[in-house]
Formats: sequence, C-alpha cells, structure tokens
Amino acid sequence: MSFVSGLVIGVLVGIALIVLFVRSENARSARRSALATTIAAFARMTVEDSKKLLAPEYYPSWVVFSQRQKLNWLNAHLTKIWPYVDEAASELIKANVEPILEQYRPLVLSSLSFSKFTLGTVAPQFTGVSIIEGGDEGITMELEMNWDGNPSIILDIKTRLGVGLPVQVKNIAFTGVFRLIFKPLVPEFPCFGAVSFSLRHKKQMDFTLKVVGGDISAIPGVADALETTIRDAVEDSITWPVRKVIPILPGDYSDLELKPVGTLEVKLVQAQGLTNKDIIGKSDPFAELHIRPLRNRTKISKVINNDLNPIWNEHFEFVVEDVSTQHLTVKIYDDEGLQAAELLGCAQVQLSQLEPGKVKDVWIKLVKDLDLQRDTKDRGKVHLELLYCPYGVESGFTNPFTSNYTMTSLEKVLKSGDTENGDLGNKKRTVIIRGVLSVTVISAEDLPPTDLLGKADPFVVLTMKKTGMKNSTRVVNENLNPVWNQTFDFVVEDGLHDMLMVEVYDHDTFGKDYMGRCILTLTRVILEGEYKDCFPLDGAKSGKLNLNLKWMPQPIYRDS
Repeated sequence: MSFVSGLVIGVLVGIALIVLFVRSENARSARRSALATTIAAFARMTVEDSKKLLAPEYYPSWVVFSQRQKLNWLNAHLTKIWPYVDEAASELIKANVEPILEQYRPLVLSSLSFSKFTLGTVAPQFTGVSIIEGGDEGITMELEMNWDGNPSIILDIKTRLGVGLPVQVKNIAFTGVFRLIFKPLVPEFPCFGAVSFSLRHKKQMDFTLKVVGGDISAIPGVADALETTIRDAVEDSITWPVRKVIPILPGDYSDLELKPVGTLEVKLVQAQGLTNKDIIGKSDPFAELHIRPLRNRTKISKVINNDLNPIWNEHFEFVVEDVSTQHLTVKIYDDEGLQAAELLGCAQVQLSQLEPGKVKDVWIKLVKDLDLQRDTKDRGKVHLELLYCPYGVESGFTNPFTSNYTMTSLEKVLKSGDTENGDLGNKKRTVIIRGVLSVTVISAEDLPPTDLLGKADPFVVLTMKKTGMKNSTRVVNENLNPVWNQTFDFVVEDGLHDMLMVEVYDHDTFGKDYMGRCILTLTRVILEGEYKDCFPLDGAKSGKLNLNLKWMPQPIYRDS
C-alpha cells in the first residue's frame, strides 16, 4: 500500500514540476517578446516621438543639435533677398553654362544659346546643413537644397535644316546637396582666402521642354537630344568634383581648381548569372562604365549575344580627379537592337578602397538601383580587375606603367621613344606582352560526385582563350580529391588580352561530363611573376583547384 501511495505522490509531484516549468518558460518567453517589442518601438522612434516623452528642459543637447541642422532662418532671409540674387546669379550662370551647352550641342542642331534666362520668383529651400570633418586646411560645409522653381529659361535653337525654334525649359524640380569649401584659412578677415562651391550630389533633376507656340515632338529626336545636352552641361559645369572658385582675398588659388590626380585601369573580365530579359533565347549583354557620367567619358563594351555568362576581357582607362569621393559605376544592359537597351543590373566600386599600385580583383553583386539599400533578387555578378595609379608616384611605390617595368598590368601605349627610323619617332607604340605561361595543375579538392557510387574520374583541360591552345591532365580514377602535379607551358602572343580557361571533366567510357571551370586573366601572374592559389570552380556545387602559375616575359613593340 505504501508503495502505491508513494508512486501516486511521485507522479503528482512530477506533473506539478512539469507544469511549473512550462509556466515559467511561457512567462519568460512573454517577457522576452515584450522586451523585443519595446526595443523595436525605440528603434522606430523619431525626434518628434521623443519630444513627447521628455519635456524641453530635459531634452539632451546632443539630440536637439543633430549633425544636420535645419535652416529655417536662412530660408526666411533668402526669400527676402531672392530678387537681387536672381538678378546677380542669372547672368553669371548664363555666361558659364552657355559655352558648355555649345560644347555638348547635338549634331542635329547648328546653334544653341540662351535668349532669356532668369531664375524666377520662387527661392530654393535649404533643408539641412552639415560640417564635413577632416579638413585641416579649410572648412567644408554641405547644404541640402530643394527647388521647385518657376524660372523663365528660353533656349534659341536652330536645326541643320535652318528651322529656328524657341524652346522653354519648364517645371524644374531639383533636389541636391551643395558643397562649400572655405579654403585656405588665413590670419586676415574674413579668415579664408577663397570660396569653392560645387553640386556634391544630384538626387533629382526633372524638367520639361516646350516649344513656344508649338510642339517639340514635331521634330523627331530634338527633345531627347536637348535633354541629354542639358544634363551633360550640368554634370560638366558644376557637379562634383568640378568646382567653381571665387577669390575673396588676393592670391593664387589655382591649387583649388579641378585637376586630374591619377588614372584608373579597369579590366572588365566577365559576368555570371545575369537576368534573362528575352522571351526567345537569352539576353545580349553589354556594359557601360564611367566615373563621371559624361558621354565622352563613358566606356562601352562589345555586345555578347545570347549569353547570361558573358566573357568580355576588355580594358578601359579613366581619369580620376578625387579618389576620396569618386567611384566607378558599372551598368550591364541587354541590347535590344533599334530599341532602348534594358538594364540588367548595376554596381559601384569606391575608389578610396583601392590601394595605389596594387591590382584588386573583385566580384561585385549587381543590383537594380544604386540608390536602394537592399535588393534581395539575384541579378548576377560582374568580375573586374582594378588598378589605381596616382600621378607622381615615383617615391611611393613601383609604378607598373613605367617603360622600364618588366610588364605593364594592362594595355599601355607609349607616346615617345627612340626608333631606328626617325620618321617613326612620333608614332604610338603598343606594348605587346609576349611570353611563356607555365601552369602547374597541382590538385583538386571536394569535387562534386558524378557517378552512381558517389565518385568521379576527373581530369583537367587547360585552354588559352585567344589562341585556342589546349592541354589536358591524366585521368585520376574514382577520386574526388585528385592530385595531378602536372605542368604545361603555353606560348602567349598577347598576354594583356588572353585568358586561361581551366575546365574540369569527369571521364566516362562514352564521353565526358562537365564538372566546372575557372577563368583566369594573366594580369596577376604578369605583375607578380609567379603565384600559387586555390580557385573555386564556377558552375559546380563544390570543388576547388590548386594551381601554380609562372610567367616568363618576352615583351615586344608594335608601331601603330
């Protein structure tokens, strides 16, 4: 009897402990959920919400005075003096912009000038100001500005057919950030020698074009050409790093003007996993690259037809004017023939991330819009090799572009040099990188199984893309981690424009099965002479290749 009663009591105590444990865990979970909800509410809280919780006398100064200040007082004063600003600034803007408009004048027009230019009666509104830290020799201020103006801007255009049209620029909506630089600081009132101003960031610029007393669409192509010209003129005249310098005190301020500081060498290697925009077949991708989005500074690659994994291996060179703020923009389009190309994706690389004189090999994920913080859709990726060479680098590092260097990293044109025939002295000479590439296929790791028994019989095929030269390793039977240690030599006639394709296959009795590949440019081996690395296999679930590459140069010159 005592055994039965003890058993019952034990069961009851056990059930009670279980119930207490479950209730404790439920209460603990509820407290955690409530705490997470509170933290999330604080994360969403705005300044106005916080003001409802704290009285003004208890409001911390570091919250009241945030990094970007409001400028209601400045807007009120600017509204009062705007008529005088309009009169003074209109002539200045007209004089500076008109030559640039003429520079970018479309071919369909024979002349392009202002017949009337006033900024209107609506003053811009400054929505914030901030001070940029880090300038020891001056003060840098950035002002956010919105302007929905009513300017009176009339362009007098004349077509090649002799037709003259007055075109009005209407409905201007502009949002951007202006940068003011007070530099250099001097011990003389007003304590700075000059003011430089520039449009640091153009967030939005919309406008419409209308022929006075007519319809601009009656002349095909004029509206689009004019809009592109206006945007290029704004970009080239005032958008950062371009800046206008206004001397305040007498002195030489030429060092404040825009000057090139170096060159960026870009090799557009390939892209992978691009979005297919075509109903029949695949996209026909090409790339546009720029640092400043001007027509004469934008580089365009060749079109690769019907391929979502295009290989370009093209080289471009860009002028860099401010390495700390500029970036390289890459946009991949689908060529649509006579129709407008469709954007597949875009990417950016900050030039400040590049180490001068060192080649950076990067894969960059493509996004739909560079202004979006997140893009969860997979739009593919692009492969670039980047090399930033600042001017005057002799004392900083070995410049791979000098003529006495063993080999340039990218295409290099020498504009001078002694030749046997004097009449060839002024011609360009292109450096053609000729040499022997020695490739040692060491081993592979974690290859994907292809046989029913979970094994594979792998071998490697090496191909020089430009010349088509091929070599193959032996087959290693039933092994997912094969070791080859075989070396192959390739005579390369143009190292800057050739590529090494390393493909792994599974050997079968009646053929072979593709397992994956690596595509390598010769830039790194040409610069370093020899290197050993592990390369992941593209197009495979797993797998790596261990390779050793060695370059023995024999540079030659070709006159052009």
